[in-house]
Amino acid sequence: MQRHKGFSLLEILVAFVIMAVALTIVLRIFGSGVNNAVISEDYTIAVQIAESLLASAGVETPLEIGDISGNEAGKFFWTISTSLREQNSVTSKQTQNSPQNPAQNAQVTSLYSIIVRVAWDDEGSSQRVVELSCLKTL
Repeated sequence: MQRHKGFSLLEILVAFVIMAVALTIVLRIFGSGVNNAVISEDYTIAVQIAESLLASAGVETPLEIGDISGNEAGKFFWTISTSLREQNSVTSKQTQNSPQNPAQNAQVTSLYSIIVRVAWDDEGSSQRVVELSCLKTL
């Protein structure tokens, strides 16, 4: 009696099921990695926008108490909130040549609190926000 060597239909089906499960797991891992890379790129862009706006506040644009808003590329919506934290009057030391009137030597310094928020909608997810803040004097 001669037996044929090879795989039965049941063995082939089990092998295909194992391969399909393994492929599904691998594709989910790669898919989530690509999704995380896109989210990370959006966070990087939002932080760059916030840092740029924070650096330009008081330099390129005057510090005014209140809120200013706008958007970048139609996706990233930003708000700059400026508030007065503290205001002091500092008198400079008088020299021999300066007049004796201390009011003329007084200098007013103001401490401003600046908060920059950059928000954007993630595809199919909730809204994401990056917030940076600092104190500036004038």
